[in-house]
Amino acid sequence: MPSVMGLLEERERAARQRVEVLQAELREAEAAWERFVIARETVGQVLAEPGDRRPAPVAVTEDRPVTVAGAVRGSMVPVWLAGLEAAVLAPDYRRIMDILAGRDGEAMDCRQLAVALGLQSVPAKVEGVRSKAKRLVTRGWLTEARPGMFSVPVSRGGGS
Repeated sequence: MPSVMGLLEERERAARQRVEVLQAELREAEAAWERFVIARETVGQVLAEPGDRRPAPVAVTEDRPVTVAGAVRGSMVPVWLAGLEAAVLAPDYRRIMDILAGRDGEAMDCRQLAVALGLQSVPAKVEGVRSKAKRLVTRGWLTEARPGMFSVPVSRGGGS
């Protein structure tokens, strides 16, 4: 006949395993839910904004003008060239540039940027800002002097 303590330990172990499984399922469900919330908010923002109908900006590089397609949400970030202004960027990228340009070369991390953009300081929002900032770095619009610290190159006097 098994001991009472042995039976209790066995049931405790089974309950702990069940809790761990449920916690893992909860984390997955929360992550999926958060992605849907972000997708719904993004689609709502895109549908709420009227299309940008301004004429396409022109950048002058090496004595020849280059017409740059007007920025729309979801458009690619062009590689920065001398004379190219932040007006060619999609609205979200332009807002990041405007915030950093107003800091005279002082760097900000993604959490600070998210708050400055009016977003909640939650991982999903911060990671969205981080991916945009990293894209701006790879295209030459921003610099990342230290990992996660973004700024507009001082040589451009603000960049926008």
